[in-house]
Amino acid sequence: MINAAPVSPDFIMFTGDLTQTTDDPGRRRSRMTEFREIVSRLKVRDLKFIPGEHDAAPDQGEVYRELFGDPNLSFQYKGVHFVTLDNVSLPGGLGQSQLDWLSKQVLGVPKSMPLVVFAHRPLFDLYPEWDWTTKDGALALEILSSHENVTVFYGHIHQEHHRLVGNVAHHSARSLIFPQPAPGAVPKRAPMPWDPASRDHGLGYRSVEFSARAPQLTEVSYHAANGNAPDR
Repeated sequence: MINAAPVSPDFIMFTGDLTQTTDDPGRRRSRMTEFREIVSRLKVRDLKFIPGEHDAAPDQGEVYRELFGDPNLSFQYKGVHFVTLDNVSLPGGLGQSQLDWLSKQVLGVPKSMPLVVFAHRPLFDLYPEWDWTTKDGALALEILSSHENVTVFYGHIHQEHHRLVGNVAHHSARSLIFPQPAPGAVPKRAPMPWDPASRDHGLGYRSVEFSARAPQLTEVSYHAANGNAPDR
């Protein structure tokens, strides 16, 4: 669908969990190599990645870095500054060196320029009992809150979620693989079982179109992605 779009994205960002967890280093490298080959078919000039815990936690990101490079990126595009964080390679957190790096990046961004941050885990305490948090995320948010306009996009929780923490807006989107339950909705976190009565089973993606006046957001359900009429 991306390759068939009338306008090609300038870049695509993958927010982690590119593969499924394995403790076998050879299999991990094989899975990441296969993922890299699959996404190479995208007709997009620039692909960017950060790791998820499935990719990097077992070996502190060694294989991920070998195949995808440094997970910390800082770049500007069309008046927006983008920063990527790795909150999965170290046990549950960012670490002081990465916090120092983030502080330096934020200081270098003009106050009036929007700042967009990508991370895998949420930087705030969404539901620590399910590992839906970052141990030193509060320190990162303290750094980010010094900027006027900050948006954080994250993955990990396999569902749409929105939270404003101080002046920092946090957003996650639906997954294209199994959905997870709402935070604390069940005693134990596990992939939600298939529900034939659900129109989309919580899966899908978003389509955002910009006109001269305002953006138009379309929620595309799993069924729509497979050929049925979209939900708007």
